Amino acid sequence: MLLADTQLDRQETEVMPLYLDTHNKVPGLTAEAVTQAHAADLAHQGKHGVSYVRYWYDEATGKVFCLVEAPNPEAAIAVHREAHGLLADSIVEVTEGA
Repeated sequence: MLLADTQLDRQETEVMPLYLDTHNKVPGLTAEAVTQAHAADLAHQGKHGVSYVRYWYDEATGKVFCLVEAPNPEAAIAVHREAHGLLADSIVEVTEGA
């Protein structure tokens, strides 16, 4: 029982990495389309142990940025692939600041 308790304590204190992914040009980007894509990410994220936190976009340039907690970049990519097929051009691990 002590081992199980220790494992739970470790899981609760471990912080999952945070990633920012960038989509450089999403053709036909609209506020509605990015909202729908984010909703699709949320629907698929649990399967991969991922949590899409927030997104930002610029309709004029077609750029989208997604902030995601994930065990690794591949898990975040898998969610986008399954949810809508719009894969990021880059994904980098980031650390939140004040």
